[in-house]
Amino acid sequence: MTILTIAFPVQAAIPVAETVIGSAASMARPALGLGALVAVLMMFKPLLLGLVRAAVLVVKPRQTAQQRAEQRAARRALRDAKKLHRMAAEVERLQPNLAAELRFLASRG
Repeated sequence: MTILTIAFPVQAAIPVAETVIGSAASMARPALGLGALVAVLMMFKPLLLGLVRAAVLVVKPRQTAQQRAEQRAARRALRDAKKLHRMAAEVERLQPNLAAELRFLASRG
């Protein structure tokens, strides 16, 4: 028995092994790339969050305390006016003068 009897079957198996290894590498490459991308995103997460928050502030700036107070006052005035109109509608048939006064108060704001 010579060394060639052992070498020929190995030589025949080399293309098959190359195909298997190549297909395994081609399947693993996207997974490795995705893993690397996730690792980079996790590493730079604070920086990316800061950039997103800055972009949001550019598009929609925060309101000052005075603007928030003005909005609350406007919502309260609107709610009170709706409440007065609702009360006027309830007493319209029984007391039309009271309903008129309630509507007047609601219109004044």
